[in-house]
Amino acid sequence: MVNIALPFIMKDFHSPLADTQWVVMIYLLTITATLLFWGHLSDRLGRGKVYTAGLLIFGLGSLACAYAPVLAFLIFARFCQALGGAMMMAAGPAIIKETFPKEQLGRGLGLIGMAVSLGLMSGPSLGGFLLELASWRVLFFITVPLGLVFAFLAIRILPGPTRHYTGPLDWLGSLTWATALVLLCLTLTHASSSGWSAVRLLFTGGAGAAALACFIAIETRLPHPILAMKLFRNRHFSLAIASAVLSFMVLFAVILLIPFHLDRILHLPPSKIGLVMLAIPSSILVVSPLAGWLSDSVGARSISTLGLSISTLGALLLTTIQASTPPLIIAGQLILLGLGQALFLSPNSASVLSHVEASKAGAAAALLATARNLGMLLGIAQAALIFSLYFRGVTNGLDLRDFRPEHTASFLSALHAAVLGAALIGLLGTTASWFRGNSEHHRPKK
Repeated sequence: MVNIALPFIMKDFHSPLADTQWVVMIYLLTITATLLFWGHLSDRLGRGKVYTAGLLIFGLGSLACAYAPVLAFLIFARFCQALGGAMMMAAGPAIIKETFPKEQLGRGLGLIGMAVSLGLMSGPSLGGFLLELASWRVLFFITVPLGLVFAFLAIRILPGPTRHYTGPLDWLGSLTWATALVLLCLTLTHASSSGWSAVRLLFTGGAGAAALACFIAIETRLPHPILAMKLFRNRHFSLAIASAVLSFMVLFAVILLIPFHLDRILHLPPSKIGLVMLAIPSSILVVSPLAGWLSDSVGARSISTLGLSISTLGALLLTTIQASTPPLIIAGQLILLGLGQALFLSPNSASVLSHVEASKAGAAAALLATARNLGMLLGIAQAALIFSLYFRGVTNGLDLRDFRPEHTASFLSALHAAVLGAALIGLLGTTASWFRGNSEHHRPKK
């Protein structure tokens, strides 16, 4: 719903794209920066506790978003909302791993993918209708009671705490990881901004790279790190994580930019924008259960690689859209993108989780969710960067907020360049997925 609302939030606050994208970026950045910590904590305190607390924090954060008077406050409220979202994402897959027997893990994750797609499917369509009838603020209001109700249900239903780890928390690693992500994201999002000099960008990017190097050094030396570096010695595991990052980069580059095309170029009302974007989650809904079953029957490598290949093809087709392209054609290309993502996600997730011991399930689930959100974050950042650089270059320095009908050709050239970049990333992800090998049948010992 928030992605659909971005053009309207931009109009309401009259903010540039570099600032408006932070409504989505801060959410993804916070989740990516804290997921490993919450997974680490859930192994210590119990996954049910962390999941329930996340629901409560998410609901309160939604309430703050709904009342945001200025863009800066909205971004801060999204940060608070994301803390709750990260707690749920870190604990959720580990709860599924504990609930389902090993031979049905792919099917269990396929059902979760089906539930996620129902949320994604209702988001664009419901969000579009609400935007047309009321305001973007209503989108946040409706999640407040949901967060509170499901927190109550979680208290009643989820299992009690099972502690898999009782050692000290890795505070230093958590802070270093968060610092590295913040600095690198600031560098990416402001690379096309006239307000940031080359020296400032170089300093921020260099500091981010140094923080990342420090994080790796810290995690390599600690006995109980938030990120178990030894997991990456397994080629199958490391390439599955890498392909997850690249897969979501493709998806979210498209999710960021296509609503602007539907709004600025095709002049669709919000409800129809929601219906067009509905193509992605509806295809995920249909295919996810099949993907989970195929994962258990065939294995992750071939199904995941096929899925990423189809997603890459969908992104390539989106580079051909013009001002006269009917919304139905765009929806068809988005269906192809969503179908590929569905074929990739469940098999890849089951493959990652099947390679870890029960005591590391929380950390592995958090790492998997971190990979997804890092992909979303980087996908949005690179798409916005490429689009902004192209659009500024052909319009003598204008921002997307200054768009007028005479800039249509400039908009399309910038859109094509950004989506082509996403397709190339998809090709790289397809290669990584294929070269993971066929080791998914070798399960870790208890």
